[in-house]
Amino acid sequence: MMFFVGNQWKLITLIHCDETLLGLRQTPLFKMGSKVSREDFEWVYTDQPHGDRRKAMLKKYPQIKKLFTSDPHFPYIVLAMVATQIIACYFVKDMSWPWIILLAYVFGGTINHSLTLAIHDISHNTAYGYKHSKWNRYFGMLANLPLGVPMSISFKKYHVDHHRYLGGDKLDTDLPTKFEGMFFRNSFLKIIWLFLNPLFYVLRPLAVNPKPMTVLEFHNAIIQILFDGWIFYMWGPKPIVYLLAGTLLSLGLHPVSGHFISEHYMYTKGFETYSYYGILNLITFNVGYHVEHHDFPAIPSAKLPLMRKIAPDFYDDLPSYTSWCKVLWNFVFDPAIGPYARVRREINLNGVVKEHKEKDDGIKKTTQLTSGNGHVGNGHANGDVVGSQTQNYLSNGH
Repeated sequence: MMFFVGNQWKLITLIHCDETLLGLRQTPLFKMGSKVSREDFEWVYTDQPHGDRRKAMLKKYPQIKKLFTSDPHFPYIVLAMVATQIIACYFVKDMSWPWIILLAYVFGGTINHSLTLAIHDISHNTAYGYKHSKWNRYFGMLANLPLGVPMSISFKKYHVDHHRYLGGDKLDTDLPTKFEGMFFRNSFLKIIWLFLNPLFYVLRPLAVNPKPMTVLEFHNAIIQILFDGWIFYMWGPKPIVYLLAGTLLSLGLHPVSGHFISEHYMYTKGFETYSYYGILNLITFNVGYHVEHHDFPAIPSAKLPLMRKIAPDFYDDLPSYTSWCKVLWNFVFDPAIGPYARVRREINLNGVVKEHKEKDDGIKKTTQLTSGNGHVGNGHANGDVVGSQTQNYLSNGH
């Protein structure tokens, strides 16, 4: 039940203290209009944790290597989703505009968001394996079709850096900019920020770490334009609006988009990657298993729950979530959370965390912190961990 106490809503929840007793817990729910308390990112001078975790897990549980494979069922699931959206385009051609937008948010947007996560999986070469990289690239373009805008190849180009340089200033474009942290500082503005999230994901790489367009990006754009043109020719503008609206709405303020916040926004100090173990993993290719994914990016998403079962002692004590809706709610109304609530580090292109200068008793000390296990710390295994074939799998399949 919810009560208004003073100037703040309080939530009274019944919780199980054990198998037989019930207890009461009172937790602050929100204070409308509260301003974000953070003034900067959480700057750290250590390497990301996933390389050391990967090395320790492989040493203790070498059977994890058996999961370094492709997922034979994955392409058929993606093809079925693409076909569903094409069929939906036929049915929406005669619908009224309000129904089209509603259907785009509830149904089409959920499928399109899931397809962006399929593209995420494909970027790690889990559809056809690392030996068939080109197959994965063009299959990603096929999965891209219902989204309405080309993004598969560009996503991969920047997502590589997200794994190599997690939290890296000017390298990891998943990090909000300083402008976002300074401007979106209260509950209302954070809601606007969530709505505009797709726009920021498009513009942020261009502003922070621009890269030249590749031939495959050109192919991605041409194939997408031809598909959009075909849909328009067959059924008119309403299906195009349905597809585009679904993509934009589902990547903004939508229950499934809670993973954008839950993955790396720092709700618990000292932790920069979090997993979600709720039911929505069933329709999002297990993207909620995000610590597991960063530990082993080349393991197909369908096998991440199994990997966690193999090594439960590496995950059971980590903070995690069971509700993306609650994550979004807390992001909006908790003054401790905002675009600034991200771990950030300065890294050079070799994956070395840059120097940190501090004063201790009047003596200036300089410490250069590097990965404890070479490129493994940045999502790339080196030869002294496993054999050459496994090395390719561990390097994110790139």
